[in-house]
Order: sequence, then structure tokens, then C-alpha cells
Amino acid sequence: MRIDHPELTTVIDIPLKLGEGPCWSAAENALYFVDILAPKLYRLDLAGKALREWAMPSDIGSFGLAKDGRMVVALRDGVYWFDPATEQLSLLACPEPGNTTNRLNDGKVGPDGRFWVGSMDDRPTKEPVAALYRIDTEGRCDKMVDGLIISNGLAWSPDHRTMYHSDSRGPFAQAFDFDVKTGDLSRQRILRMLPEAEGRPDGAACDAEGYYWAAGVTAGCLNRIAPDGTLDRKVMLPFPAPTMPCFAGPDMKTLYVTSLAKQVDGHDYAGTIVSFAVDVPGAPVARFGEPLA
Repeated sequence: MRIDHPELTTVIDIPLKLGEGPCWSAAENALYFVDILAPKLYRLDLAGKALREWAMPSDIGSFGLAKDGRMVVALRDGVYWFDPATEQLSLLACPEPGNTTNRLNDGKVGPDGRFWVGSMDDRPTKEPVAALYRIDTEGRCDKMVDGLIISNGLAWSPDHRTMYHSDSRGPFAQAFDFDVKTGDLSRQRILRMLPEAEGRPDGAACDAEGYYWAAGVTAGCLNRIAPDGTLDRKVMLPFPAPTMPCFAGPDMKTLYVTSLAKQVDGHDYAGTIVSFAVDVPGAPVARFGEPLA
């Protein structure tokens, strides 16, 4: 296993409570991300470094870019269309109506053009009462995986044939065969167990070689995992709780990583975003309603 200590650049100068969900817009050369607990959605212009923010009415677990400049956002109680120009929200789907102890968490647009989003048990004592959902632009919502504690780590292989996913309290990363035409899943299997010391899995991304990059939220690292589950590389970071990586840039060889605020051994670490160069480019991420294949 290779261990890297990359040269990092800090890309924002504001502290985050629970930074998450970095997503690169190639058309804008901008990085979108959230602070789940603020709760706010942000847009960082990577050229001019201008930062814009939109306050949300409840915790924002994740989002995806869509056509027409709109976005799809997962708030605590449901999935909404959001128009950054007008700052208007309109309900698209409510995966878990009436459930007040869960909230929506990690989500991403799949290569099928649908928004995949999971829930999590938001109580201190976690139980396997959460699930993963698939939502289309018309608001149809299908439960795809259940019995989860904290749904997380969505990413797809560059050939669109494998979907990766994790349960942060499993704690494991898993893989499914993925049908990009139908959005159906099959052949569920554990990719790798990821205990506390190795880095329980949080948000994730996939590179062009089909390797899965999982944020090790309990070990201050990123774990690059091969399609066969082998731990290929560990990237060490200068903060204790990274939450999600995102490939960006014209060649997709810059990795951006969000983190959350945490106190360790009496030292307070604010949530932030850092970037560094990587040797393998990332796999592209689709926009809502626009399949990659």
C-alpha cells in the first residue's frame, strides 16, 4: 500500500461546521459544496475565488447540478428543485414522509441521470433504519437499498457498470452491478470493511481507473480502494475528519476535499476545503436529467 502526504492548498477562508458534497461544474469552472449544519449551499469561482452562498431552511445533506442552471437539493425532509437565480425551492420528492428521526444525507447524480440520495438515523444511538433512494426529474422515488444506518459514499465507475456506496456505521464500502439504462442494481457485495482506525467511510469519488476514493472521516485520510477491495493508497491529510473528495479541473487531476469541525486532544479543527494534484484523473459526474449513456 502506498502512503501519500501531498502538498495542499487551502481554497476557502471561512470555517465550516460540516463541510460536504463538493461538486465541480466544468461549464462554470466553479466548485459547489455545502455546510450541512449552517445550513448553506456555496459556489466557489475557482478562477476569481469569489464565494457565493445560499441559506437553506433546514439541513442540506447533498445536491446535484441540473440543466437550466437549476439544482436538485436534499434537505432534511425532502428533495427539492432549487433555482440559484431566484433562490426558490419547490418540492420534488419526499422519500421518508413523517419520519422525524432520520434526515437525508449523501447524494449524487448517477450516470443514469437520476438523483441518488440516502438517509441516516440522526439520533445519537444509531440504528439500521435508513435507506438509499433513486429519484427522477418527475419526482418518482424508488427505494433501492434498506437496512442502512448512515447511507454514504455514492460513486460510479467510469464504464458506468459499477455503483459504489457505503454505510459509515457499517462500517463498510459496498459495490453493485449497475444498469445505466434502467438504473437497476444487482449483485450486492461488500467491497471492504473500513473500521475506525482505517477510516470509516464518508463521501467518495471514483477515478478514471475505476478506483474508489473514500474519505476516512475517523482517520484523517483518503482511502483509494481497488475494484477488488484492495487498499491501494492512503492519502494523509492535516485535519482529522475529511468528509468527501471531488475531482476537478480541465484534466480532472485536481482533488478537492471537504472536512468537518472536530476537536482532537484539545485542539479545535475547523471544517475547510483543500486541494492537491493527483496522478490519475477522475471519472465525470452526470447532471440531473442528463444521462451519461
